[in-house]
Amino acid sequence: MELEKLKKIIQKEMNLGTETEIHMESRFVEDLGADSLDVVQIVMAIEEEFGIEIPEDAAEKIRTVGEAAEAIRKATGEVDG
Repeated sequence: MELEKLKKIIQKEMNLGTETEIHMESRFVEDLGADSLDVVQIVMAIEEEFGIEIPEDAAEKIRTVGEAAEAIRKATGEVDG
């Protein structure tokens, strides 16, 4: 899973410039100014881009970029140890 690809999805869905700092610890609401609809759109864009489906219960728990990356890893089978 490529963090840069995830960052581009977030930037596009939230209309953020490339100068916006996005880190694994970045919180969608508190740090990036997302609302609940933004997070849903980001999850949908992730699913489309990576050809995966994130279970609804898991998607509802995504609060940070790192949690989104972890959901992608789980859905693609790239789970570490």
